[in-house]
Amino acid sequence: MAISVIIKTLNEEKRIAATIESALTALQRRGGEVIVADSGSSDSTIEIAARYPTVIAQIVPPALPSCGIGPQLGFQYSRHDYVCLIDGDMLLDADFLDEAVRFLEDHPTIAGVTGHVEEMHVANLEFARRVNRNAPENRTGQIDRMNGGGLYRRSAIEDVGYLSDRNLHGYEEFDLGIRLRSAGWGLYRLDRRFVQHFGHTVNSYRLLMRRWKSKYLYGIGELLRASLGKRYFPQLLRELPELRLWGLVHLWWLFCLCLIVFLSDKLVAIGIVLAMIAGVVALAGIKKRSLSMGLYTVVAWFFHAAALPVGMLRSRRRPDKLIESRILRKPA
Repeated sequence: MAISVIIKTLNEEKRIAATIESALTALQRRGGEVIVADSGSSDSTIEIAARYPTVIAQIVPPALPSCGIGPQLGFQYSRHDYVCLIDGDMLLDADFLDEAVRFLEDHPTIAGVTGHVEEMHVANLEFARRVNRNAPENRTGQIDRMNGGGLYRRSAIEDVGYLSDRNLHGYEEFDLGIRLRSAGWGLYRLDRRFVQHFGHTVNSYRLLMRRWKSKYLYGIGELLRASLGKRYFPQLLRELPELRLWGLVHLWWLFCLCLIVFLSDKLVAIGIVLAMIAGVVALAGIKKRSLSMGLYTVVAWFFHAAALPVGMLRSRRRPDKLIESRILRKPA
């Protein structure tokens, strides 16, 4: 059974050659196609990709870059019954596709199967240690989303309308997962490697700023907006505990504002607010066993909470419509 491997890219000149080569190697036994779905790279990504027998598709105005647009761009040009999604800074394990196809053939109600993402950079290794591996999206077996990509059954994607919501700057994997699960499909993680990932190496604060500027932090608000009125909306609220945390942060901000507005002694009010912030930082530091990590945790809370309403208020385009794009290259 042939497979369409979609590689989503945006300025991935450092890794794209190795990524494409890993995909071509993985397809040798089954055949298929590699589609480079580019969100408007300004570096040499396209020139490098053009050296290989790949389909290269790129968005054009009015389409804009987002986490959700690349996968859907690749999907609308794909041809085969199985679709594998990876990033342009990943190396696809050579034997994963064979095992994943066998699993899907043996389990007709499973829409997608993935494996473990092996983080290769030191910064990502540090981050990976902080991730709860027992969380539903990371554990082996039945999962609620396929973070990092995986192999999907085309018929399941067509059943729920589209692969990825072009409007989402984050949480696109969760959005697809909950749409599939609400339609009766399942997702599964094999206890084996899927890809090696060479991601960001910037420090945490710079990464946080980058994610704000790229609108990545808007993702959860955009997800809420997209899910309003859908039958799975109550399920979404239950499955995203961070929503409750951001809600508590907003209540905290409101309480602090009330203190400053209604207390006659403004210096006392500001002192109370600063003392509360220091206390929360200290408690987070104790939990993280690092005061610096405690401070970063609270700063990250503030960024995420601020981004939530911004994401909710952003306008949307229909996610099931064709993405404005052009084909830059097709293999002979």
